[in-house]
Formats: sequence, structure tokens, C-alpha cells
Amino acid sequence: MLFGVFATHSPESCPINNEASKKTFIQMKNKMDVEMKKYNINKIVEFYMSVLEHQWIIIIDAVHAHDIERLCIDVGISSMSTVKIVPMNLYEDVIARLDK
Repeated sequence: MLFGVFATHSPESCPINNEASKKTFIQMKNKMDVEMKKYNINKIVEFYMSVLEHQWIIIIDAVHAHDIERLCIDVGISSMSTVKIVPMNLYEDVIARLDK
């Protein structure tokens, strides 16, 4: 199942402006690769950032939102950002359901 992870932080906690957040951010990719194996997370599909909006959008293929919640805690995303986890559907899948 696909989930969108929407993480928003303040300018004060932005890795560009905050040394602790910067350290966490630099280590995040390696931590995600290791930690996602602990949970039912198949893969990180995409990881987008809007620097001036202070928002990250991560598309994750996982079994449960609670596993993503634990990943966000373990790798430090939740230490600098408010996180919203939303189930996502591919457009084609929705169209297929509507056609039935």
C-alpha cells in the first residue's frame, strides 16, 4: 500500500538554519535504509522537498501506517517536523475501481 508522508517543520528547526536538524538530516537516508528493514516497509518510492515551504513529501510503500510512524520517530523526522501519514492510491487504480 502506498502512503504519503507529509512532514512540515518551522524555519527555526530547518536543517538549513539549525545545526541539530542538519546533523539528523544528513544521517537520515542511511538511517532510513537500515530502519525500514525492521518494519513492513517495502521501499521509499520517492522523497521530495520544498525547501522554502519547509515541507517534505515522502511516498512510501508499506503495509501499515504505524510502521511508518515508528520509522519517522527512529530516523529523526519527527524530532524536527510535524508528520501526517496519508494512504494514497494510484490514479489508474481508482479509475479501474470506478470502471467496475
